[in-house]
Amino acid sequence: MVVYYKSNLIYHSFSNMNILLTGGTGYIGSHTIIELDKAGHSVVVVDNLVNSNPESLRRVSKIIGKEIPFYEVDVRDKDALSKVFDENKIDAVIHFAGLKAVGESVSKPLEYYHNNMTGTFILLDVMRQHGCKNIIFSSSATVYGDPAIIPITEECPKGHCTNPYGQTKSMLEEVLMDVQKADSEWNVVLLRYFNPIGAHQSGTIGENPNGIPNNLMPYITQTAVGIRKELGVFGNDYDTHDGTGVRDYIHVCDLASGHVAALKAIEKNCGLVIYNLGTGHGYSVLDVVKAFEKVNGVKVPYSIKPRRPGDIATCYCNPAKAETELGWKAQYGIEEMCRDSWNWQSKNPKGY
Repeated sequence: MVVYYKSNLIYHSFSNMNILLTGGTGYIGSHTIIELDKAGHSVVVVDNLVNSNPESLRRVSKIIGKEIPFYEVDVRDKDALSKVFDENKIDAVIHFAGLKAVGESVSKPLEYYHNNMTGTFILLDVMRQHGCKNIIFSSSATVYGDPAIIPITEECPKGHCTNPYGQTKSMLEEVLMDVQKADSEWNVVLLRYFNPIGAHQSGTIGENPNGIPNNLMPYITQTAVGIRKELGVFGNDYDTHDGTGVRDYIHVCDLASGHVAALKAIEKNCGLVIYNLGTGHGYSVLDVVKAFEKVNGVKVPYSIKPRRPGDIATCYCNPAKAETELGWKAQYGIEEMCRDSWNWQSKNPKGY
């Protein structure tokens, strides 16, 4: 790390940063390792493997041609996490670690609040003790609730979150804002993800949910590969062009590259910044099904189910701020997302 002094301000030039990824063996984390490596950064991964498989890391190592330092550590274990920082000079943290199943969070609120909130408190404390005050936080478009404006900009007011998972994301944003406000040495980047789908083009890593999928694409791919009888489409009476819910689906590799771009904000001593990461295009459930069938030549049987409580009709973003300030823009369209999702699932019918 090179430090330039100019006009009493310190500008950090992170030509090759050492990045700690919490939850780095998960779906988004594993793809982000590849993009960070492409950009010349080094990576250290911590994960408790509760909701992921270490095989993903082995496959990522094969893709990038190098071993990845890995610690099987729960971020709530302060001593173990401190050891990671003692043994590695960490320039910044990308914080993915957290429980993320919306439905499960409703039935296990205490577990979700304890894991996601307490884990982040301990992480921030350990970072502070080791002089590392740069963090990119894995947030979510769920913090907008039923959005006041469409397309959603970063200025859109946060809404009411309908489940404990969403509440943890929203509250942790507030915590991080307060931490940065109290200590201006902190650089905090809040990345509000829309709906990641797709997989690495090699087909060797991808989304590998435990049990019944919570997200649309793995449900589609598992139905297409024969694991599930049919796709359940929840509601066809929304105020959308075909009655099914509209979302902003983004290729996971685009999302991963957004984290690399976010390091530019840290390099400029951003203080606190918020970015939407999406394509700016809304696709309905049936749009995705039709695109999947078209590009892959595979039929996806589906049936219409009742609406799910808390689901909203339409949610897609205006991603212009990330393009203007970070030079980041999603590169892949819905057909590439569907192609790469099927490439992963068809090569790995049962996941890792």
